[in-house]
Formats: sequence, C-alpha cells, structure tokens
Amino acid sequence: MVDIDHVSGDVLNLALRMRRELGPGLLESVYEMILAAKLVEIGYAVERQKSVDIDYEGLHFAAAFRIDLLVADCLLVEIKSTERLNPAHAKQLLTYLRLTNQPVGLLINFGGATLKEGVKRIVNDYAPSASPRLRVNRME
Repeated sequence: MVDIDHVSGDVLNLALRMRRELGPGLLESVYEMILAAKLVEIGYAVERQKSVDIDYEGLHFAAAFRIDLLVADCLLVEIKSTERLNPAHAKQLLTYLRLTNQPVGLLINFGGATLKEGVKRIVNDYAPSASPRLRVNRME
C-alpha cells in the first residue's frame, strides 16, 4: 500500500527544487514533463495527460478531460504556470478527484512569486489527514 502523504511529500520536494532552479515563466507542459521524469527517476509510476472518460445519465463521453499527472495510481497533480491561482483551479481539481474516485490532489502553480503560495492540497473526503471537523474540502 502506498502512503499518499509520502508521495505528496516527494512531489512537493521535487517541485520546490525545480522552481528554485528553473524559475517561473515556463509553459505548464515543461514543468509537467520535467516533474514526471524526476518522479519516474526516483521510482514512481507516473501517467502524463491521462484521459478520463465520463458516464452521465446513460451517456458516455470518451476522453472528457485529462489529468496532468497521476502519480503511483493515487495522487492527481494539476500543474499551472500563471501569476496567481484562482478559485476555479481548485474547483477543477476537486471535480477531477470526485470523478476519478481519488482521495488527494496537488495543485501546483510554478508561475507565482513563490512556489509556497502556489501549492494547494485538495482532499476528496480523505480521512487519515484530519478529523472530519477540520477537513475543508469534504464531499458529502
């Protein structure tokens, strides 16, 4: 069993190092490609631009959306390269988590003033991290 908090920590450590060495301003696809390669290098299974189908009210939509990175079959990573995140970015990731039945995702913005202000951990009813009373993104 994979410890999702350990996976998240590894992703964030690599992202911080990348941001420090590469700086802001590159395309999202560049950060995605490098982060995926570095994760594979340390032993993680990584899928880039994984397409996801949606079934809704008897209708099937193939490749309805794409996940930037799926790490170790348990962590979604959505990468941005914009001056600042907006609420729609977090909502997008939360919807991806719900539709894929995944517990945790990281929203990482490489384009802001610092990476620290550009990282959000989005939780889809993931119990081990905090009591239900403290979880902000709990789905009911």
